[in-house]
Amino acid sequence: MLKQHSTLHEAVRADAGPVAKALAGLAALAVAMGIGRFAFTPILPMMLQDAGLSISSGGLLASANYLGYLLGALSAMVVRIRPERAIRGGLLAIAVVTLAMAWPLPFAGWAVLRLIAGMASAWVLISVSAWCMEALAGYQRPFLNSVVFAGVGTGIASAGLICLTLIGMDAVSSQAWATMGIVSFAVASFIWRFFRRPPAPEHTTAAEPHGRLRWDADALRLVLCYGVFGFGYIIPATFLPVMARNALQGSPLFGWSWPVFGLAAALSTLAVAFLVKRMGNRRVWMFSQFVMAAGVVLPVLHPGLLSVFVAALCVGGTFMVITLAALQEGKHVAGRNGTMLIAAMTSAFAAGQIIGPLTVSAGGGNDSFSTALVIAAALLAGSALLLGRGKAQDN
Repeated sequence: MLKQHSTLHEAVRADAGPVAKALAGLAALAVAMGIGRFAFTPILPMMLQDAGLSISSGGLLASANYLGYLLGALSAMVVRIRPERAIRGGLLAIAVVTLAMAWPLPFAGWAVLRLIAGMASAWVLISVSAWCMEALAGYQRPFLNSVVFAGVGTGIASAGLICLTLIGMDAVSSQAWATMGIVSFAVASFIWRFFRRPPAPEHTTAAEPHGRLRWDADALRLVLCYGVFGFGYIIPATFLPVMARNALQGSPLFGWSWPVFGLAAALSTLAVAFLVKRMGNRRVWMFSQFVMAAGVVLPVLHPGLLSVFVAALCVGGTFMVITLAALQEGKHVAGRNGTMLIAAMTSAFAAGQIIGPLTVSAGGGNDSFSTALVIAAALLAGSALLLGRGKAQDN
């Protein structure tokens, strides 16, 4: 064991190889997304039981986190800070506010903490993307980018397994939050030395000037469809363990739904490059959104445990595929102005995430979630059809 730790620490030197850098990015995204964004999902059933939280108030806490994500994404476009500093600061903030969730705070205090966690997770996601693209660009190994983004699913699965273990130990939600906070601190401290400023390339060329983005029908179509995607996936991504618990009538087996979701997300990310090469970005996006729509509506059409787990596979297995394919399609559509279009798509996505849980809250927080799920599935399928009306770009 000591020998393994020694080897790993050797990897975090400034001259660490591409695989070690990619794994550092994976670990950072695992904390940012698995804990900063989505630890609330597997902990929510515990909070419903021991913290006096309702489905409706849980939806509000989820939306506070997604509002923070939107604010973080927008502020990252304005505030200029080196990626490695933003990653370190974001990871530290996530660890602190996650640990603070263990305190018996009033609802407003929890909402503020979830808001801050959302902002920090957006900063880490954006900054890890920028840092890894720069740090890994010279190696010409595209698969490493998929490894980095597998961190999202890895973090989700890991958080789910931690909560599953704690539920088996009869732990309460405050203990789950404390555990997540400690894990965040531990991972952040281990990968801290990785995130240094990459050496400047020996030969640089002046950046091409950016023109004005042409907001034609296809650009607007991508923004609208990506916003619908944010709305559609976030309802099961927020309430899936609660739905599984209801289907199982309280059996601890419900806790496996979230690890299944995360594992599907992690593995599907590794297949994106192959799928895009065979089908193109837009067709991958369209097909994946139809699969997601089917998964979202299945628990309504056939209530039961099996449907919930199939939904976990369908939604978990497509949401990162859609993310990567859609952002790449945005770059193709906008050309040199890809950053502008991607920023608009990300903002629409974040807005959709905020509205999704509020739809559940507005419905009175009933245990079936049927109305919200049917709306989400219909919008996902409709936007997939709308995507087909645009011109797929050469990939």
